[in-house]
Amino acid sequence: MSHITPHTDVELTPIRIGIVAGEISGDILGASFIKSVKQRYPNAIFEGIGGPQMIEQGCVSLFDMEELSVMGLVEVFSRLRRLFAIKRHLFEHFTADPPDIFVGIDAPDFNLRLELQLKEAGIKTVQYVSPSIWAWRQKRIFKVAQATNLVLALLPFEKEFYDKYDFPCDFVGHTLADQIQPDMSKVDARERLSLQQDVKYLALMPGSRGSELKYNSQMYLEAALSLKERYPALNFVIPLVNEQRKSQFLAAKALYAPNLAIEIIDGQSRDVMAASDVIMLASGTATLEGLLVNRPMLVVHKIHWLTYKIFKPMMKVTHYSLPNLLAKEELIVELIQEDATNDNIVREASKLLDSDNKLMLNSFSQLQQLLKCDASERAADSVLKLIKR
Repeated sequence: MSHITPHTDVELTPIRIGIVAGEISGDILGASFIKSVKQRYPNAIFEGIGGPQMIEQGCVSLFDMEELSVMGLVEVFSRLRRLFAIKRHLFEHFTADPPDIFVGIDAPDFNLRLELQLKEAGIKTVQYVSPSIWAWRQKRIFKVAQATNLVLALLPFEKEFYDKYDFPCDFVGHTLADQIQPDMSKVDARERLSLQQDVKYLALMPGSRGSELKYNSQMYLEAALSLKERYPALNFVIPLVNEQRKSQFLAAKALYAPNLAIEIIDGQSRDVMAASDVIMLASGTATLEGLLVNRPMLVVHKIHWLTYKIFKPMMKVTHYSLPNLLAKEELIVELIQEDATNDNIVREASKLLDSDNKLMLNSFSQLQQLLKCDASERAADSVLKLIKR
């Protein structure tokens, strides 16, 4: 295992960090973390699996991140053989030439299994983003303890949960809270995206994973058609994360809303949120981004019916989206599974379109302060401290 020298201008042996992110939100965290480590150790080496932002920061990605971007029990089954092959390859790669530490970013089903094997092989492991053990199947904390040396938590209530079990967990805050200017200018965002200034926009954000678009696209498009009837002057905009998601969404649009005008934007989801008057989105990290950008939102989300049936009885929380979990109350309406009917979506979206939503936005402003604490610097501190220990 490589030896860490004290930080000097010249590094004799560069630090090597194994790192795996499984989706877009993990790629954002990973890129920012890599940048913070490299400010202290410019020669640091990162390898594993990353998305475009991590690769841009110098991470060597051994597989396409898209391969890990799958959600839900039923959805994972069809990909199991490939996921096991990737995990086996990574295990062999890291044990043949052990890194100083391994950091798994989110993707707990994949990363915790890999971390367990690596830790047993003598490699220190960190899980960056706690699995939602406070929300369901709380006994998984023992599995996390077995597999990792440290958890980096994004949310303050997660650390409280780990402290109860006396397990090493550092609260680092969320990178997005440090990156996003609160209350981004709507005018500037529309200018950057070449959108009209004097009209109302509803952003459609059915998800960044293939499985999310599969279950959400039809529902979003049908609701958009109904809202267009009710508000003829309303405009729609959607950010799509890559070409695969774009063609997947366009195929659904051709089926369910061929004549509906929707501005399609490549990536730039944050600008799309800032440019919008109201956001309709899937539950996930995007809800946190919406809170930080300070726009009214409505969560509309479906998963495979069997996955939902299996998960529902295990849930220990009454809310799913991060703004509601942080506030410990319902700030934003969540229409999940059977609640996500066209009538419900249209009714709740209309309320947001017809109101100034001041109460919701004031609560968002208060929550922003909770999470703004130099997350990537703190994550880098924690990981480097563990390497030296």
